[in-house]
Amino acid sequence: MKSLFTRSILATAIVSLSACASVGKNTSDQAAVSITDKAVAVISSIETGDRKAISYINPNQYTQHNLDVKDGLAGFAQAMQQLPKGSVKAQVKRAFADGNYTVTHTEYNFFGPKVGFDIFKFENGQIVEHWDNLQAIASANPSGRTQLDGATTITDLNKTAANKALVKRFVNTILINGNMAKINDFISNEKGAYIQHNPAIADDLSGLGKALGELAKLNMPMVVSKNHIILGQGNFVLAVNEGTFMNKHVSFYDLFRVESGKIVEHWDTIETIPAKAQWQNSNGKFGF
Repeated sequence: MKSLFTRSILATAIVSLSACASVGKNTSDQAAVSITDKAVAVISSIETGDRKAISYINPNQYTQHNLDVKDGLAGFAQAMQQLPKGSVKAQVKRAFADGNYTVTHTEYNFFGPKVGFDIFKFENGQIVEHWDNLQAIASANPSGRTQLDGATTITDLNKTAANKALVKRFVNTILINGNMAKINDFISNEKGAYIQHNPAIADDLSGLGKALGELAKLNMPMVVSKNHIILGQGNFVLAVNEGTFMNKHVSFYDLFRVESGKIVEHWDTIETIPAKAQWQNSNGKFGF
């Protein structure tokens, strides 16, 4: 009952803000809160029902890229109301900002247990656009790691640009062009040098190679065709890519931790992009 009440209050607050633009205007109090903290508050409010967090969203401009949710705050409110009773969970594990974008990595119960990445775009201190990528939570991978455990501390802020450039080269060289001969430019071949959180892949390059080989044998290679954006802060860098997995059109969100010029840890989500006829909004999955 508490969960149902919380969702009802939150949905009512969202609809109220949609109808009253003045409520959502930026204030000096809002300006004092970092955009990372605002993003975390908005995600957490799905579980807590914190009405103040919704004031961080622009009520007049909220472009939605989750293709299962209608556009605007009204669409967000409708999705909240549809959540099954007693199911709500939204606990952010990692969060960072890059310019006017934020990235959160969250454990959800959102129509079932899921792990998700959310990206918010801010203008004048308020959220105006949202992207996400969700995947069902699975059992621990062959190395005993989950989709959400691992390092959380942001370090090396002075290396943000270099780390983003490294990941961009990795995406283009390895994931898109498939030049595996260059893999050690990005990931060390030493045992224990690469921590893997994908639920089907073991640690190290040996684990990655084995998984890719098995997909190739099944005639279902993982194909990355396009990078849409690279976002990062310090040692954490997120790459948003498009491609094919298990013969389906998908979006890949890959979060990398970089240390001393090498990729040392990886988390990801893979989400199937539905046929356009099934979209609840016309904004597309990407559009950065």
